[in-house]
Amino acid sequence: MDAELFPRGRTEIASGAVHVPDWLDADQQRRLLEACREWAAPPAGLRTVRTPGGGTMTARQVCLGRHWYPYAYACTVVDGDGAPVKPFPAWLGELGRRAVADALGATQATAAYDIALINFYDADARMGMHRDSDEKSDAPVVSLSLGDTCVFRFGNTRTRARPYTDVDLRSGDLFVFGGAARQAYHGVPRVYGGTAPAALGLTGRLNVTLRVSGFGDG
Repeated sequence: MDAELFPRGRTEIASGAVHVPDWLDADQQRRLLEACREWAAPPAGLRTVRTPGGGTMTARQVCLGRHWYPYAYACTVVDGDGAPVKPFPAWLGELGRRAVADALGATQATAAYDIALINFYDADARMGMHRDSDEKSDAPVVSLSLGDTCVFRFGNTRTRARPYTDVDLRSGDLFVFGGAARQAYHGVPRVYGGTAPAALGLTGRLNVTLRVSGFGDG
């Protein structure tokens, strides 16, 4: 957004949790969106996630490297078409390490990222408060936003309730959380439909979340 009254800058939301606005430029956003569209195509493409209690997540998802389903990982889309999960590309891992270095410092950017969870939100989609706790690694989580602006609610490690901080994540924004904040509850209570950059060509919001599994080769 041009000529903002209060220009956005790098902000530490909590110890180990950092928001970096406009981290991806317009060309980088377009390239990442093109890749997401390829990954979303079947087999092992974009799917509706069903919870053990019989509910469904309103954000749809595709995975790379390992397939996440509530609340575990697999090598195939066990809750979908059964196809092998798409591979995690090396360039995406490099992007993850660079994101951590920029947000938290080079000493924190040593882990090899090997999992991506890509969530697509339309204007009515939400994500309840949850923790990313199904990995064996405690390496920082990297979150990249494309498309519509959302309210990202970043909480504490003890409860889904307050205290929490609401942050507007726009297209191109980076959010990294690790260290003391790695197991913090977080969610998306609102998406602002129609706020994506017109030149991007995306209706809705994509969130590309990079993680380190810690599972090894087995």
